[in-house]
Amino acid sequence: MESKGLKPMDSEQLRENAHKMVDFIADYYKSIENFPVLSQVEPGYLRELLPDSAPNQPETLQNVLDDVQAKILPGVTHWQSPSYFAYYPSNSSVAGFLGEMLSAGINMVGFSWITSPAATELEMIVLDWLGKLLKLPEDFLSTGQGGGVIQGTASESVLVVLLAARDRVLTKLGKNALEKLVVYASDQTHSALQKACKIGGIHPENCKLLKTDSSTNYALSPGLLSKAISDDISTGLIPFFLCAT
Repeated sequence: MESKGLKPMDSEQLRENAHKMVDFIADYYKSIENFPVLSQVEPGYLRELLPDSAPNQPETLQNVLDDVQAKILPGVTHWQSPSYFAYYPSNSSVAGFLGEMLSAGINMVGFSWITSPAATELEMIVLDWLGKLLKLPEDFLSTGQGGGVIQGTASESVLVVLLAARDRVLTKLGKNALEKLVVYASDQTHSALQKACKIGGIHPENCKLLKTDSSTNYALSPGLLSKAISDDISTGLIPFFLCAT
């Protein structure tokens, strides 16, 4: 007797549903500038439209897409709209979407070379390309003493770099030096730095955001930074990290 339980899609069902999904996204991109860039819904709107518990039975993809069209898109702030000018620039593309499909389909797990050799080696090669485009010194490349790693977000990158710098200092000076470590940035730096400092155990008063103003187009003043570092060294603190904005 055939089981009535849930089954994964077979190849032909994947093909059919993937075409529907591509059509949906293509139509979204085609009409994206017709949506109001900033969502017009009120807080809590979605709870009124969705059931309060998960469904007992699966729904067709078409029903899901209909729900997305009617209930989700009204609550979306459309970051990819050509009329979007907040935070930072639109960061997606149709080519990127196709790449995401391929990546999700293969679903490589690249936490070590043996789990997916191509993932490790491709990451090294592409980051070396980036290093060369930026004209970084040879030491920054994987063929030297460096080599990059792709992180999931900018906030994650800030945290990883700060922890690496912290551990490098503590390896030399001992763990008791943690309370003396000082981080510097301008007052225009993203709050991700302060979050990283909290996770990294840096004392709040040692995360120093230096004042900027219009005279330098809100860039960090080298003179102000130099004085802050000198003052801190004179009081026994240990400067170890400067975050670029």
